[in-house]
Amino acid sequence: MSALSRRDFLAVTTAATAASVLPAGSAALAAAPAATSQVPSAYRYKVGDAEVTVVSDGIRTIPLGDTFVRNQPREAVNGALKAAYLPENQVTINFNVLLVNTGGKLIVIDTGNGPAQGTVGLTQGTLKAIGVDPKSVDAVVISHFHGDHINGLVTAEGTPAYPNAQVMVPEAEWAFWMDDGNMSRAPDAQKGAFQNARRVFKPFEGKVERFGWDKEIISGLTPVATNGHTPGHTSFRLASGDKSLFVQADVTNIPALFLRNP
Repeated sequence: MSALSRRDFLAVTTAATAASVLPAGSAALAAAPAATSQVPSAYRYKVGDAEVTVVSDGIRTIPLGDTFVRNQPREAVNGALKAAYLPENQVTINFNVLLVNTGGKLIVIDTGNGPAQGTVGLTQGTLKAIGVDPKSVDAVVISHFHGDHINGLVTAEGTPAYPNAQVMVPEAEWAFWMDDGNMSRAPDAQKGAFQNARRVFKPFEGKVERFGWDKEIISGLTPVATNGHTPGHTSFRLASGDKSLFVQADVTNIPALFLRNP
């Protein structure tokens, strides 16, 4: 978040609206047929010629830690929650995965918490409910390496959850989390995230495609730098027909805190 100016942040959050409408390039007809039915844990809509499905990976309520918002005291965070008519001393996080049929490619953006565990890790079950075979996914694109975004890359057995998909990650994110020196210097509380990244990406050794920012990586999908949440945190601009959508990942994952207080 700190890497964004206020003007840039407001531009990001404006563009992030699900119904964002911006001029954009064209896309080919979808190779996979568009689905039409709705299920409670998924929501479909159109962006130009592309079909976008928000897939719920679940929801979790956690105690509010003193360092949850690193640049504000706990009292200020509770004040923001109270102002939004939300319970104090806790935060509720919704986890979502984005499934995009761009027209020729079936893409998963982020993968959720991994195998089902209580109220989270529900992505694979939801995909099955809406008739999507993980084997049909062409690419998995990652915004950043926190566990609730990468753990769903692998099954409980440690095998690829999307066996035919090209895995694509931000170069800056890979460079930070896969660096042994960074891991050795990290605070003890953060070392687990470094170890988890190595665990998750081990089955894809030598096969992970790394990308920079501001250059289209798949037809209609362009990564945009929104680093701050992590060193390589990335958002995406999806363009299809004459419409576009800004996929912002964790820029404002708790709107009452991070949208109201950029």
